[in-house]
Amino acid sequence: MTVERNARQLMQEGWLCAESVLLAVTRAKGLESPLIPRLSTAFCAGIARTCGTCGAVTGGILALSLFVGRDRPERELLDLAFAPTQHFLEGFTAAYGSTNCYEIIGCDFRTPEGQARYKEANMRETCLECVALAVRLALEALDDAGHGVRP
Repeated sequence: MTVERNARQLMQEGWLCAESVLLAVTRAKGLESPLIPRLSTAFCAGIARTCGTCGAVTGGILALSLFVGRDRPERELLDLAFAPTQHFLEGFTAAYGSTNCYEIIGCDFRTPEGQARYKEANMRETCLECVALAVRLALEALDDAGHGVRP
């Protein structure tokens, strides 16, 4: 099973966007922890249903940070995390024109009407596509960064 398909499957099982991306990427890279889905939950549905950044995007950024983020407060380590994240964001924006959940799917999860519209219009398909793209872009960014291994 491809990692993108695994991310879609995770969503079908009930995980949300950020959780699915983070779980799929970390599992593909051999990292398992019960904290992994937890730290991404509030980022789902446009950051806790606030019409903010797409959860697939935040899940991808969290995954990148786990592998290329700093473990020491040395400023020169920032580019090791920022460059792949910028590449990831550029790719996502090129595909969807935005990284904002509301702008991508056009419904407001804060309202019952928005939640109903999401279900009725089968917007989950767009979310599944976003999740698959985020996983692919995050893995590409990690590969370009040398799998997150620092000298």
